[in-house]
Amino acid sequence: MHKAKLLRSFSFGAAALGALTMGATAAQAEYPERPVTMVIPYGPGGATDISGRTIAAPLGKAVPKPILMVNRTGAGGATGSVSVKNAKPDGYTMLFARVGSHSVNPAMKATLPYTLDDFRFVGVYEINPVACAVKADSDIKSMADLVAQVQANPGKVSYNSAGVGSLLHLAGAMVLREFGVENPMKDAIHIPLKGGGAAATAILAGTSTFICTNSSALASFVKNKQLRPLMVTTAEPVVGFDAPTAADLGKPNLHKLVGWTGIAGPKGLPDDVAAKWRDYMAQATADQGFLDKMTARGSVIRLMNPEESEAFILDQYTIFRKLVDDLGMRIKG
Repeated sequence: MHKAKLLRSFSFGAAALGALTMGATAAQAEYPERPVTMVIPYGPGGATDISGRTIAAPLGKAVPKPILMVNRTGAGGATGSVSVKNAKPDGYTMLFARVGSHSVNPAMKATLPYTLDDFRFVGVYEINPVACAVKADSDIKSMADLVAQVQANPGKVSYNSAGVGSLLHLAGAMVLREFGVENPMKDAIHIPLKGGGAAATAILAGTSTFICTNSSALASFVKNKQLRPLMVTTAEPVVGFDAPTAADLGKPNLHKLVGWTGIAGPKGLPDDVAAKWRDYMAQATADQGFLDKMTARGSVIRLMNPEESEAFILDQYTIFRKLVDDLGMRIKG
């Protein structure tokens, strides 16, 4: 009788231990358990949107749960960025960080609801040059023509951007300054729009004179002969852009104007989740279809590790901060 009671007691104890073990396993379930939201902080059709939605296909194969692509626009990328900063750092809300949101915005805005330290970068994966372009039927055939128009008609020539504090905002002014327009903030009109796609299509509508933006956002318009490229900021030619380089035009300082895209989570993203995202990105950026599509848009795909990414972003921020100071472009409030 005593032996039977002991066996029953042991069986109960084993069952209880098994239940506790199962409960602990459930509590520590493998990431990800559910869909992951990927925030694009700019509007449809711009460089960030193109990059994010192109890499979404191979990422969808690498990530074991669905990824949900969401555009959260506003404030030059700040609105979407803040939504990720404020999200729980569990890997279920991630950000497509961009040069505008994480280099230009911090450099240009005196007050910003986030800093670079509010994010954990898992990797920058795309670099792309800046190209300046006009409508295909424009009388402007070269950068010399553009500068001549600005100087002859101060306050009349305009350029579009993806918003105040975006790379496009800084790029247009910096390019004009490099080509001899002493006060581009006064002599040219900046027209901020909601996203790079809207900025590019506005050129087609004739509401602005020129645009300087990432080559990926202009590639289809250039290919279809809707826009005429005037220059690219690289030292080497860009595939699909029949235009002189900054090196050809003797403007090496413009090599600093380069876009980038990376993926980040909120500060506090766990090490194991960050490691999984590095694996996901390594798989996605090795996908040949993705490489072909992005290369055709003039992008350079190279996955940086987290340390490289942070050093690169900090360097970009430092460069742009100096440019903003030189141009007097600090945005108050």
